[in-house]
Amino acid sequence: MDFIIPPGRLDRPVDHETDHVLGPSDAEITLVEYGSYACPHCRAANERIAQARDQLGDRVRYVFRHRPLTDNSLAFRAAELAELAQTPEAFWSAHIKLMTRSMRLTEDDLVAVADELGVNADFALGDDDAVRRARARVEADVTSSRASGVRFTPTFYINSRRYDGPWDESSLVDAMLGTLGHRVRTAALDFASWGPSAGILLVLATVAAIVLTNSPIGPVFETFWRQELGMSLGDAAFRMSILNWVNNGLLTVFFLVVGLEVKREMTVGHLASRRSAALPIAAALGGMVAPALLYALVIPAGPWSHGWGVPMATDTAFAIALIAVMGDRVPVELRIFLTAAAIVDDIGAIVVVAVFYSGDIHPGYLAAAAAVVVALALLSRSGVYLLSPYILLGVALWAFVLAGGLHATLAGVLLALFIPTRPPADLTALMTQASTIIASEARREGEVLRHGPSTPALHALDAIYDRLESPADRLLRHAGARSSYAVLPIFALANAGVVINLDVFSGHGWLMAAIVAGLVIGKPLGVFLAAAAAVRAGVAVKPAEYTWRQLAGAGALAGIGFTMSLFIAGQAFPSATDFSAAKIAVFAASILSATVGTALLWGASRQELSKGGPQSVGAQVS
Repeated sequence: MDFIIPPGRLDRPVDHETDHVLGPSDAEITLVEYGSYACPHCRAANERIAQARDQLGDRVRYVFRHRPLTDNSLAFRAAELAELAQTPEAFWSAHIKLMTRSMRLTEDDLVAVADELGVNADFALGDDDAVRRARARVEADVTSSRASGVRFTPTFYINSRRYDGPWDESSLVDAMLGTLGHRVRTAALDFASWGPSAGILLVLATVAAIVLTNSPIGPVFETFWRQELGMSLGDAAFRMSILNWVNNGLLTVFFLVVGLEVKREMTVGHLASRRSAALPIAAALGGMVAPALLYALVIPAGPWSHGWGVPMATDTAFAIALIAVMGDRVPVELRIFLTAAAIVDDIGAIVVVAVFYSGDIHPGYLAAAAAVVVALALLSRSGVYLLSPYILLGVALWAFVLAGGLHATLAGVLLALFIPTRPPADLTALMTQASTIIASEARREGEVLRHGPSTPALHALDAIYDRLESPADRLLRHAGARSSYAVLPIFALANAGVVINLDVFSGHGWLMAAIVAGLVIGKPLGVFLAAAAAVRAGVAVKPAEYTWRQLAGAGALAGIGFTMSLFIAGQAFPSATDFSAAKIAVFAASILSATVGTALLWGASRQELSKGGPQSVGAQVS
């Protein structure tokens, strides 16, 4: 299995034999720069690097690697010229001159440095061994920059991790010294960029809920979630328990994010075309219908028959986390399929909750909710791109949906449908405008009674930034991480606590069996058979990058119900003992589904490696 460089990491360690290094080899801080002599930003950063080295001394070693600008004819020649230096001292002398001799790199700079190095100024036309070695070294640095994920110059790496912050002297030194704030931010980014991180947080929250529920402070823990919070104005009051605020309020944010993801996928993503969308949509629908039918077969009638929605749901975070752990053993296309199917599944789950698991219906409030939806549609149709009006109307929609008797999380999905996207921005025009503003402000640096960019310039740059990102994309960028790393763990902490008591199993065997059968058997069967039917009918084509066996493994992972299954169980079973039994069944089914799905995918990947590749495009099920 090929080694993959993690995002934001240096592709190869610093080597004093092949790299250009200033500072001791045992320095505690290593700063690597990918830069170009023709890049004005690299030339500006050069002074900041000198200031940082002055401040840190031997605690830092600085490494320069070439990444010449591709649209500048002098950039590669300058890099190759510096590589013709015979000693490290000569290289750094040439490096400084190429960076600082003039305001921008010119032919005269190359002539002057070439004369200092004792080489011909038209060295780039030569083909002797020295020139070939110089070119090879520059090309090696360029290859390294691509492998390290460098997109622009200068790009800095501090102790092998890409630094994306500002590179003024203070910020750069703070990052290199690893101040507390920088360490916390770096650790958080590292954790969030790790594929299984959201699933790990859910596991930890679940374990914490179970431990606390069964500990001596269990009654206090339960009482906490039952405490009421709200507001009152005169005789009017609105109050809910903390548990209901989590399940009706915080979870609305989760479904807002789900709705935005569906909208993005259906407009510019993997569900944008009918044929690309057909396979995961069909699989998701099959994965909802089959578990519900299997549950109904096991429990045809009685007080538990209302729980058919429990095995319908898929926990996206857990399923994607397990696929991420398996790395490149799972094709990217299969990850896309499972993610898209899980998103459609989530939308289906909230529709089921809204229609079948809501309380008493109050038409007046629902009429008010409908009026808010009309207002949202008018805003979107009128091309209003400010986010605040949509958020304000979204809060009103949430309140009316909740008061109307439907489940409040439906408001999150409805709001997502109307938060607008924008046509793609004219990047060339906007970047030209931004560059003009910045250059104009830079020319005025140092003026008397002037301490920084003018307010009009900052407002203009803000407007450009806002145009680059639509309201939907901006909200998804800010709310997406909070949904995965805050909302879902809090939901698990509030809902996953179950008392470990053998009495729960007494009299609940059929209920638990129905839930386990629905998730472990019904889910993968529904996903696989519906996907196969869609392919046979010609409405969908299975990508060649994964096999039917791998798709079956993804279907098994879809049986990890967890978050949404617990949510629906809480609506379906008002009895505490029934709910506890349902929780245990969901936990058991999710563990079984994870085990079976992982085994199928792991075995299928080994089988494909031995055969040399997946089956052909559009292969049919025999």
